[in-house]
Amino acid sequence: MVLTLSLHYGVDISSLMTTGFWSVNSIILVALPLFIMTGYIMQAGGIAKRLVAFVEALVGGSRSGMGASMIVACGIFGAISGTASASVASIGKIMVDPMESHGYHRPYTAALLGASSLLGLLIPPSITMILFAVVTRQSVAACFLATVGPGLLLILVLILYNAVAMRRSGDAAAPKMQMHERINAIRTTGWNAIPALMMPVIILGGIYSGTFTPTEAAAIAMVYSIPVGFFVYKDLDLKKLFRCIVDAAATTGVILVILIFSFIASRIFTLERVPQEMTKLLFLLFKNKYAILIAVNVFLIALGMIMDDISVIAITSPLLLPVMAEIGVDPIQFAAIIGVSVVIGCNTPPMAPILFMTCRVANVGMSQVMKPALALVLFTALPVQLAVTFWPPLSLFLPKVLGYM
Repeated sequence: MVLTLSLHYGVDISSLMTTGFWSVNSIILVALPLFIMTGYIMQAGGIAKRLVAFVEALVGGSRSGMGASMIVACGIFGAISGTASASVASIGKIMVDPMESHGYHRPYTAALLGASSLLGLLIPPSITMILFAVVTRQSVAACFLATVGPGLLLILVLILYNAVAMRRSGDAAAPKMQMHERINAIRTTGWNAIPALMMPVIILGGIYSGTFTPTEAAAIAMVYSIPVGFFVYKDLDLKKLFRCIVDAAATTGVILVILIFSFIASRIFTLERVPQEMTKLLFLLFKNKYAILIAVNVFLIALGMIMDDISVIAITSPLLLPVMAEIGVDPIQFAAIIGVSVVIGCNTPPMAPILFMTCRVANVGMSQVMKPALALVLFTALPVQLAVTFWPPLSLFLPKVLGYM
């Protein structure tokens, strides 16, 4: 893409390489490999397994509760790792087989896992929001808070959708637990999950109390997860830790390469006044704010269907921010809009990277998952996207209350 842009506009790409490298020379971006590493350690160190067991004991008392427990577990996992892929790998391996034994069809389970895992892109700390803050020069903490409301709303809508879907299905229900058995299960799994549950408390509590920055929070989360995996849960060993380091380095390297060239593309757009021309074109085609918002949403979702979430955030955020400013949309609200659009794109074919990953974890074909996945997008993620777009308090309430706006 960058090569095409440089040839089209006659720009010497070698002169812009320093722009790309200097753009990623940011202390905020140090949080990326740290949160990614934390996600891998959680998976290898048994932290995810204890979280899922506790949530399942808490809300999994019925067949629809099994799906609800997976949704909530993905939300909690997202509050620690900030990624969707880590949720798929960790929670998918734990939940898919038990859910099938409780009457869930594997294609539906894979689709629900794909939609739920994307909560990691909304529930802070979110890697996508770190990237948005870097490329648009916004407050990381404010961007984190902007997606809390949409994330919680998506959790609620997913749980309701799953309850309705399970009620309409005539398959065998999950075995009922006696009250004393459930209380004992909650007590036991809750005690085991305390070290894991402390991670989001430490991360988010530290950030919003002003004790440390998001980058420092990422470092503390990673350092905290290692002894928990080694000495508390004892599922982590040196071999697994080394594997986590290698995987985190590979993932970070891919993200940084994408970022460097995305920053170069953004610089070319700026030099050639592409954002200004796009703003003029949108105002020429559409005569009011709401039509422009719908057009921008369609554009973001369509782009998310053919590009990965990192590229969408890095390229379109600085490109569309002037358009949003022109029609009076706050940059922090735009962070939430683009965050939810990425959630939809990552779960919608043809690219759908997260959906492909859930198919591998659940061992089902994409053709089987397509119908339930599109239904979930249509009836859960899309309504949340519309709510974020046309009801600003959903994304702006928390940043204002906590003094970040």
